[in-house]
Amino acid sequence: MTIADIPALRLSNQQISQTEFNSPSELVKYLGAVQAQDFNASKWGLGLRLPGISDAEIEKEFDEGRILRTHIMRPTWHFVAPEDIRWITELTAPRVKALCAFMNRKMELNEAIFKKTNKLITRALKGNNYLTRAEIGATLQKRGIAVNDLRIIYIIMRAELDTIICSGPRHGKLFTYALTEERAPGSKILKRDEAIAELAARYFISHGPAAMQDFAWWSGLAMSDAKAGIEMVKSELQKENIDGQTYWYENAMNPSKAPTTFLLPIFDEYIIAYKDRTAVFDKDKFGKVIQRGNVISGNTIVENGKVIGTWTRTIMKDKVVVKPITFIKPSRDQKKSIGAAADHYGSFLGSKAEINW
Repeated sequence: MTIADIPALRLSNQQISQTEFNSPSELVKYLGAVQAQDFNASKWGLGLRLPGISDAEIEKEFDEGRILRTHIMRPTWHFVAPEDIRWITELTAPRVKALCAFMNRKMELNEAIFKKTNKLITRALKGNNYLTRAEIGATLQKRGIAVNDLRIIYIIMRAELDTIICSGPRHGKLFTYALTEERAPGSKILKRDEAIAELAARYFISHGPAAMQDFAWWSGLAMSDAKAGIEMVKSELQKENIDGQTYWYENAMNPSKAPTTFLLPIFDEYIIAYKDRTAVFDKDKFGKVIQRGNVISGNTIVENGKVIGTWTRTIMKDKVVVKPITFIKPSRDQKKSIGAAADHYGSFLGSKAEINW
């Protein structure tokens, strides 16, 4: 194996070039967790891996609690399966809490206050009483807890990290919160070593080939924990040494040999889930362009596993207009394949796609 072989394997193992799943909940469980702070983009991240599924179907699974959204890992929002929310959160929360400590002190939030706010939030949400952030803030304000836009964010995040709350169904376009014990009553509890091993297995099976540093970045765990996780599951994985770096993976599917072009959303797992993204960026050809553009955390065009540009979209009443911005002048075949990828996105939204070159 060489570095050039990695993109095809990742496209396959991440279920982008070919898939073995039929539902968002199955896919999220397989991936372990899916970064989801941009909710609409993250739905497309699932949709492009599930041919034939629609935005509305994923929204329905979210509202029904088949996939949940909460703060875990780095810290940011992720989709996670209900049965996995507790053990993943309990494993990764201590590191996230440490990252939040400075802002908590700045806003005069301490353990005594969090104990009180967690109790008040639990009481307010009891009995599947889903509330928005503003409604939770109003409830706390009535009980003498000072709340502003930033303070309520950290109060609610702490309740998520303590596995008190997670996402509820949306009210229109507004997000609500629910009690984790009511939204995910069957959530598993694992011992710490078991959780590290399970998360490592999920990551390398679904995101490999990847290095130990990639797993530590994605999970937010310490390098010592990342190393321990690999040690516990290495018998289940294959490894390759490339240019002095060790990559771990389980090649469960044969990578597709056909040319592949995809429109990836912002913060997609194919880009964001690795500390070292060398394999998917051709720095020799596009290094200067990549540095100028927000291609690591923006919408990206991927051809044969390599990022060849970015894209934007404008949603209108009767169509979605996709504007590709490629690093090179696209050939006729490239325009055709990008157009097909745009059609997939339009179909996902239940709309017609139009390319604006």
